[in-house]
Amino acid sequence: MSDTRFTIIGILLIFVGFLVLGIFGGNFQSANIEMAEFGDCFEYSDNNEPIPINCSYKSLDQTIFFSIVVVLITAGVISLIKGVRGKWDNQVKSEDMVGPGGDKNPEKEE
Repeated sequence: MSDTRFTIIGILLIFVGFLVLGIFGGNFQSANIEMAEFGDCFEYSDNNEPIPINCSYKSLDQTIFFSIVVVLITAGVISLIKGVRGKWDNQVKSEDMVGPGGDKNPEKEE
C-alpha cells in the first residue's frame, strides 16, 4: 500500500478513536464515581427507575470500552509512523515512473 494511504488511515483511526471516546465515553466513566462515592452501581434508563447491578460488571464494560478506544488510537499511531517512515513518491526509480516525462525507459517498446 502507498504510504499516503497509511497516513490517511492513521489520521482516520485516531479521529474515530477520539470521536467514539467523546460520544460514548460519558456513559462508561460513571462506574468509578459510583464505586468510590456510593459503593453501589446502578443501571440508568430514560423510562424506568435505576436498577442496582454488580459494580464489577459495570467496571468490566468500562474496561472493554476503553480497551477498544486505546486499540483504535494505537493502530492509528502505528499507521501514521509507518506512513511517515515509508517510501514516498519522490523516491521512485526513474524507470518505474509513469506519466509525462516518466517513460524514458529505452527498453520499452513503443
